[in-house]
Amino acid sequence: MSSTTEQLTDIEGLSATTLLRFATAGSVDDGKSTLVGRLLHDSKSVLTDQLEAVERVSASRGQDAPDLALLTDGLRAEREQGITIDVAYRYFATAQRRFILADTPGHVQYTRNMVTGASTAELTVILVDARNGVVEQTRRHAAIAALLRVPHVVLAVNKMDLVGYEESVFAAIAEEFTTYAKELGVPEITAIPISALAGDNVVEPSAHMDWYPGPTFLEHLETVPVSHDLATCHARFPVQVVIRPQTAEHPDYRGYAGQIAAGTFRVGEEVKVLPSGRSSKIAAIDLLGKSVDVAWTPQSVTLLLEDDIDISRGDLIVPAHDAPATSQDIEATVCHVADQPLSVGQRVLLKHTTRTVKAIVKEIPSRLTLDDLSQHPEPGQLVANDIGRVKVRTAEPLALDSYADSRRTGSFLLIDPADGTTLAAGMSGEAFAQPDESGSETKSAPDEEGWDF
Repeated sequence: MSSTTEQLTDIEGLSATTLLRFATAGSVDDGKSTLVGRLLHDSKSVLTDQLEAVERVSASRGQDAPDLALLTDGLRAEREQGITIDVAYRYFATAQRRFILADTPGHVQYTRNMVTGASTAELTVILVDARNGVVEQTRRHAAIAALLRVPHVVLAVNKMDLVGYEESVFAAIAEEFTTYAKELGVPEITAIPISALAGDNVVEPSAHMDWYPGPTFLEHLETVPVSHDLATCHARFPVQVVIRPQTAEHPDYRGYAGQIAAGTFRVGEEVKVLPSGRSSKIAAIDLLGKSVDVAWTPQSVTLLLEDDIDISRGDLIVPAHDAPATSQDIEATVCHVADQPLSVGQRVLLKHTTRTVKAIVKEIPSRLTLDDLSQHPEPGQLVANDIGRVKVRTAEPLALDSYADSRRTGSFLLIDPADGTTLAAGMSGEAFAQPDESGSETKSAPDEEGWDF
C-alpha cells in the first residue's frame, strides 16, 4: 500500500472517530453539575480519592449522600454559592466512546462562558427543571446552540422525581422546547426525562418512568452519530509563522507553518494565497520533521510552495479551485460577551484565524428578542449577553467562509483595541431566517485617526 493510500485510510479512520465533544447548559439550579457528577460516578469515571474527597465535604455539610455536583464545581466560590461560574472541562471514556465535556454556567451573567464551551461541541445538553419548564435562559441557550451550528441538541428534563415522574409534564416541556428549537433551525433534538440526583435515566434506565421508551442519557451520548468530514470540507490553512532558518544546511528553506483549520492538503496541489490572490503549488509538506504527501485538520504542519511569494502571518492558503471571496465588509451575528456595550461607530480589532485587523462597527441592524425570536431593529448597541446582527468594515480584506459551511473559518472575535478585552464572538453569514437586508451602503468620510474605512 502506498504512503498516500495509507494516509487517506487514516483520514477515513479519523472521520469515524469515537471522540464526542459535548457541552451542558441550563438555568441556575437546573442540576447541570449534579448531572455531570452522576454521569461520571455511575459510569465509573471517578477516581477513588476524588469520590472520598466529595464524601468528606458532603458529610461536613451534614448531607446524607455525596453531593456529586462537587465533582465539577472546583472553584471555592462555586462550592460556597452552589453554582457554576467557569467552564469546567472533564475527560472520560466508556467502552464505546471517549468524551470531552464542557460543563458551562447557567446564570445569565455567565452566558458568555456557554458560548466558549459550546463553540467546539458536536452536541449540547440543555437542562430544564421539570417544575419550571422552558424559561428565558433555556431559550437563550437554545439560540446560542443554533447560532454555533451545534448539530445535536439534547433536552434533559431534570428533577422528574419532584413532579412525581409524570409523563404529561415531560411531554408538555418537550413539545414547547422542540417547537422553539425547530424555529431556530436546530437540526436534531432529543428529549430525555431524568433525575440527576436519583440517577433515573442517566446511566441506568429508570424504574419510575416505564412510559419512556428511549435511550438513557449515556446511551444516547454513546450512539449519537459524529461526523467530522475531515476529507470533504473546504481546505483552509491560516499561516501562523514563516520559517526561514537560513543555515548552511537549509540556506533556501522557506516554509509556512500553522495548523490546518479544515480539510486536506496534498503535495502538487494548486493553491491560492489570500488576501493577495497569488497562486502556486504545494512543493512539500513537513509534519513532525518528516515529509508527507498529504495532511489534514487538525494537524500542525509546514507547507512549502514552488514559488517565492510574499506571505506572512495571517495569510490564508486555500485550494485554487475552492477559494472564499475576500471582502472588507462583514455582516454577521454576534454574541456580545463583554461588560461594556458594543456601539455603532465603535473602533475594534477583528481577529479571524491568525489575522487581526482594525475595523469599525458600521451598523447594528437588529437585536434578537429571545421570547418570540423577533428582531428589535436598530438597537444602537449590544450589551452583555445580547445576540444581534452587526455590519463591520475592516481596514484590510478578509477571507471569511460562511459559518454554516465552516465553524472554524467562519468565526471571528471583536476585540477592544485599548485593553484587549474580547467584546463579541461573531459568526459570518446568515444565522436564523433573516429578512432581506440588501441595499446600498452609505460610505462615511475617514475620521482624523483613520479608523473609518
